[in-house]
Amino acid sequence: MKEILETIILNLVDNKSEVEIKETENEKTIIYEVKVASEDMGKIIGKQGKMANSIRNIMHAIGNRDKKRVSVEFIG
Repeated sequence: MKEILETIILNLVDNKSEVEIKETENEKTIIYEVKVASEDMGKIIGKQGKMANSIRNIMHAIGNRDKKRVSVEFIG
């Protein structure tokens, strides 16, 4: 699941070396903390947060397959 998120993020940003994804998992929840360069933050969030919501929706759907709750947090 982390690989899918990483693929999405890397295709959106210009500064690929600054991308860090930290995964925290317990029984029912997976939390991803995505850190990108400050100049790429706008590309990840998108207009009115639409890109961020789309990324969260994709990860939520993938998590449902494994009966896990997925949360994606963007850190600038």
